[in-house]
Amino acid sequence: MLNERALPRIGVLAIQGDYAAHAEALSETGAIPVEIRKPDQLAGIDGLILPGGESTTILRFLEKRRFFESLHEFCLTHPVFGTCAGTILLAREVRSPAQRCLGVLDAVVERNAYGRQIDSTILTAQTELPGGPLEMVFIRAPRIVETGAGVQVLALRDGSPVLVRQGSVMAATFHPELSSDRRVHKLFVEIVASAA
Repeated sequence: MLNERALPRIGVLAIQGDYAAHAEALSETGAIPVEIRKPDQLAGIDGLILPGGESTTILRFLEKRRFFESLHEFCLTHPVFGTCAGTILLAREVRSPAQRCLGVLDAVVERNAYGRQIDSTILTAQTELPGGPLEMVFIRAPRIVETGAGVQVLALRDGSPVLVRQGSVMAATFHPELSSDRRVHKLFVEIVASAA
C-alpha cells in the first residue's frame, strides 16, 4: 500500500453540489481529498473535481471571488474532472442558454437537456471502462451535443456522450459520486497519479 505522502492530493471545488460524496469516493480510490473554496488553495493539489450543482450559481461565485481566472489557469496545466454542472463549466461552448465557460474540454454542452428535476433517472449501461455495465445517476443533466477529434467517448446515453476524456480532462454528465461503483473516480485518480 502506498504511504499517504505518495497519494495524489485531489481538490473538490466545495461551492455547491455533493462535494462530500466526491471526497468520499476519492478516499476510497486512493487519493487524499481537499475541499477547495479559495484560489490560493489550488497551489497544494495535483488535480481537481468540479462537482454538480447549478452552473450559473457556481459561475457567479467564481467571478465574484475573482476565482475564474485562477481556475482556468489550473485547468490548463493539471488534470480536472467535471460532473454535471462541472461538465458545463469545462466545455468550450454552452447552449440553452449560452454562458461563460473555461473552454478546456473540446465539447459543446446543452444545459438541462433531459428535462426538469422530475425527469432525473438512474440508468445502467455499457461503457469503455473495464468491469461491465456502469450505474449512472442523471439529475437535471446537461447533454454533450458535439465533441472535437481529441475527445474520447467512454459512455453514451441515447447516442449522446455522457462520459468523455480528453488527455487529462474528464467529464461526466451524470453523478458518479452518487453510485457505489467507484470506477469513474478510480480512472481520474489514475490520470492524476500518472500526471504527477
